[in-house]
Amino acid sequence: MAEKTIKTVDSMVAEANEQVRIVSVEDAKTMVGNDDVTFIDVRDVREIAKSGRIPGARHVPRGMLEFWIDPASPYYKDFFGEDKTFVFYCAASWRSALSAKTAQDMGLTPVAHLEGGLGEWLKADGPVETKEA
Repeated sequence: MAEKTIKTVDSMVAEANEQVRIVSVEDAKTMVGNDDVTFIDVRDVREIAKSGRIPGARHVPRGMLEFWIDPASPYYKDFFGEDKTFVFYCAASWRSALSAKTAQDMGLTPVAHLEGGLGEWLKADGPVETKEA
């Protein structure tokens, strides 16, 4: 029997990074509070509870992303229909790279993801809020 060839996470993240705009932490800081930008936090609720989130960010569980973006889905979220730039982020920018690529592949535009994720955001003293998701 032939050995399975599995596409690696590293290769998928690298492909996403080639196809999706990456926003630096410094640039993202200037976007917080802008009416034309929505930050999308794809982390688990426990991560958000532990470390907070970028002010005003929408929590979109990674497992629900496609369902919340698709207007034909019963789970569709209206905010994905707004004329805004969607900046995805996670803890270290792997999940957000994959999420932003998925969103872009589904036709959501413009999308980007945060370089280095919330980890780099916190190192750069980016603002966080700790209210419930």
